[in-house]
Amino acid sequence: MATLYVASSKGLANWGSDHGLTKHLYKVGLTEDAAEAAIEELNATQHAGHSDWKLSKKVENVAVDEATIYARLTAKEKLVDPNYYPGIKKAPGIVKVKLANVESQLLVQQTLRGEAPHVVKVKAADIYAYLANLAAQGVGQW
Repeated sequence: MATLYVASSKGLANWGSDHGLTKHLYKVGLTEDAAEAAIEELNATQHAGHSDWKLSKKVENVAVDEATIYARLTAKEKLVDPNYYPGIKKAPGIVKVKLANVESQLLVQQTLRGEAPHVVKVKAADIYAYLANLAAQGVGQW
């Protein structure tokens, strides 16, 4: 079974903000090894031109392939085209997150728990959980 991971890079966030994308750019990937080893590999190879990757969220025992994960992500979010932006050096799996989608999911979760829905400020942990949940939907860990 594979491990799904969400990684963040402050350098990539700054790059995205400077280039008119958004600062909410994250790497979502799948590895057969430990997620920590995948992050070390991202840093060693300077994935997307940055070597400051940090593991934000991981989901173990995922029984899908990377293409399926990317298809699930593109249902709600946009993958950054690595061929269009030479600054990310043809790095696949970079996701551009819309905060409105994360807020919407948080409101739905509040409603399903029986709470009165109220607007909350989206935190980084909410974004990581949103991406992991979206990519791993149907796996059964949520």
